[in-house]
Amino acid sequence: MASNLLKPSVPDSRLQEGFTDMQGATRRCVIVSGGTFSPVSGISEGDFIIACDSGYAHCAHLGVKPDLLISDFDSYDGSVAPDIAVDRHIPEKDDTDTMLAVRYAIEQGFSEILLCCALGGRLDHLLANLQTMIYARRKGLRVSLLSEDTEIYALHSETLAIPRREGWSLSLFAMDGPCRGVTIRGAYYPLDHAELLPSFPLGVSNRWAAEKALVSVEEGILMVILSSLQREEPVHSISEASSPGGDPHGHTI
Repeated sequence: MASNLLKPSVPDSRLQEGFTDMQGATRRCVIVSGGTFSPVSGISEGDFIIACDSGYAHCAHLGVKPDLLISDFDSYDGSVAPDIAVDRHIPEKDDTDTMLAVRYAIEQGFSEILLCCALGGRLDHLLANLQTMIYARRKGLRVSLLSEDTEIYALHSETLAIPRREGWSLSLFAMDGPCRGVTIRGAYYPLDHAELLPSFPLGVSNRWAAEKALVSVEEGILMVILSSLQREEPVHSISEASSPGGDPHGHTI
């Protein structure tokens, strides 16, 4: 693939705007990607917001104003407000727009990244966003991905406390290699210093057995995925699982 050949379309001083209070402070970078739109709550006034390509349009629906737009403009061709800094790239580049945003957050010294609108759409982009989360966690940043019905957290040599959620599942996945010392407390299927592998989904579809679940990992990047089960309805017959017209013979399982 070609390397990025274009310079940012705004001066460095413009891209640096808003970071003068970073000394000794901890700030979060919210990255709005160009996946399927999903409402997200919890974006704070002090967050630095980066829109990625069509994520610029998602920002309007979220009711937030991006501080920076990073884009190769292959999925967004609308206008951009004149007071929004733009880091323009060519489509023929090594990094996705979301990865460029994560690299920028790392360079600027943020300690936490929140990804929004980063699920749905193309499967390859979804997987790329998950890999981008791993990259950010390897660089020492706390990183999460939130949507209306899914929450994803990347853990590395740490423990995450997750309050009980009725109607949600709790799943664990080893992502970039074996995860060792995986322990789950307060869940229906506990683990005690287990090893999870990327090639076997042992940690899928757990649930809470207490008011709080504790998930910890000693080695490797462990991805914790919380999924809403409200949209999942059991299928009791072939006609329910077939086309909208149903099974003409009315066969049941």
